[in-house]
Amino acid sequence: MVPVALIVQKFGGTSVADAERMREVADHVARTVRRGNQVVLIVSAMGNETDELLRLAGEVSIVQPGREMDMLITAGERKAMALVCLALHNIGIDSESFTGSQAGFLTDANHRNAKILDVRPDRVRASLEAGRVPVVGGSQGVSTENDVTFMGRGGSDTTAVAIAHALGADSCELYTDVTGVFTTDPRLVPTARRMPTVSFDELLEMTATGCPKPSMRSVEYARTHGVRLHVRSAFTWQEGTWVDEEETDMEQAIVSAVTHDTSEAKMTIAGVPDQPGIAARVFRALADLDVNVDMIVQNVSDRGVTDISFTVPHADLARTVELAERLAVEIGAAGVSSDDTIARVSVIGAGMRSNPGVAATMFETLSACGVNIRMISTSAIRVSCVVDGDQVEDAVRALHDAFGLAGA
Repeated sequence: MVPVALIVQKFGGTSVADAERMREVADHVARTVRRGNQVVLIVSAMGNETDELLRLAGEVSIVQPGREMDMLITAGERKAMALVCLALHNIGIDSESFTGSQAGFLTDANHRNAKILDVRPDRVRASLEAGRVPVVGGSQGVSTENDVTFMGRGGSDTTAVAIAHALGADSCELYTDVTGVFTTDPRLVPTARRMPTVSFDELLEMTATGCPKPSMRSVEYARTHGVRLHVRSAFTWQEGTWVDEEETDMEQAIVSAVTHDTSEAKMTIAGVPDQPGIAARVFRALADLDVNVDMIVQNVSDRGVTDISFTVPHADLARTVELAERLAVEIGAAGVSSDDTIARVSVIGAGMRSNPGVAATMFETLSACGVNIRMISTSAIRVSCVVDGDQVEDAVRALHDAFGLAGA
């Protein structure tokens, strides 16, 4: 029988959290195979396995070399892939497991957050040709220095997209604990709608501003290489959300989604001398410290000085404050302040490119519900506002209603 399609299926940690769920994943794969399709399966570590391994590492040692941590963390995916293979064999589906290095993932040497340099899936392709289901451990590879590497949180999504591209798969299915991508967080807004389709650009903006799944890196990879994604539930056969190129011949929704993010803090360096090269010096130092700066606002110069505000992840706040205080002395700034109680709310939509008034509606809506805007940033298809953290949920609900995103 000629295969109907080659499909990459990725299942996250909640989908393989215990033996029963692994058997359900195996059943799901078996049904796909018995329809005539070829399947490559990517699995994450079981449930909270990665967190447990990190906890154990912390109990053993405060010194945690990246090489050894990657060897430890990727053991979670190796455990899951072997168990899922056993579940497949148990129902008559021939399969074999592959680590990231066996599957051909070559990465850089950046431990804990490795980047893919190349994918050479010869063994995976041979397994498919032999009529088997290859099961690949997600988020791992081998570095140019021949060490095991971990691609970071959410790396299994990127593994799935990368191997789908390398094999020329017809689609890449990312299975999660929700039924697709929603117009906003359905836990906050019960009327949030599942989106049947979303463009790569829109989803990239959504994942960058708080949408937790899929990972932003996987969407970037999919957009770059044109890998069609299907984000769907691991617990039903319900159609999910298809992610593809934007259909330019159709009218786009002005606003497609509202997202929010509470994972960042605001930093301000006050009284910065308004001179060429000062901002470059500040942000070069932050880049060298590997701090991911997001929104940046610089005030208009007043009497030769200005204030620079920017946001950073909570996890980087302490070392950013330490660096900023040292820089403030060196450049002659007045001082440094930080605020870890802020949040960001964003509206996103491809139709914003050709429809004026989105920012005005957003600001009016926030004003009407008493939400003060502290910072603003924009792109062609996004407007983001930093607000007080205790007001962000009200802001999300109000904006979701204001732009008519509620389901029937």
